[in-house]
Amino acid sequence: MVAHHKPNWPFPLEVEREQQARRAALAVERHAGDGAAVVLGDFDATPDAASMSFWRGRRSLDGVSVCYQDAWETARPDELGFTFSAENPLVRAGEVATAVSRRIDYVLIRAGRHGALLEVVRCDRLLDQPVGGVWASDHYGVVTDLVVPHHAPGTWGGIS
Repeated sequence: MVAHHKPNWPFPLEVEREQQARRAALAVERHAGDGAAVVLGDFDATPDAASMSFWRGRRSLDGVSVCYQDAWETARPDELGFTFSAENPLVRAGEVATAVSRRIDYVLIRAGRHGALLEVVRCDRLLDQPVGGVWASDHYGVVTDLVVPHHAPGTWGGIS
């Protein structure tokens, strides 16, 4: 299952983003059953925000907890991976021109009791340079290659 999440964007609305994350996560849990799920989109929250801590299983919200693996954090743990960057002229010309560069776009993979249900092979930014002098968006894209693991999390695989 793949779901897109787009909460409220204004900077002071983290409480609203938390509530929206909780409701979206409950909907994904209801529809995904025991299967794999990927939630992606412009979350308008930095990795240390409360809503992102909830998605990544680092805090609960109103008695609900979930755990999703952040593809960027998994594949590139030492890189900031800004997806909204002052280097992009569309950011400097836009409504939030004074905003600092930050990572706010994500690919999140649902985790079960023993870890993510899909394996992150790679994760990259895309459309982070102009093509023919034209920028695709004020956000850079995130592309992730995922595979079904050789053995399900919580089981033992063969040693080779």
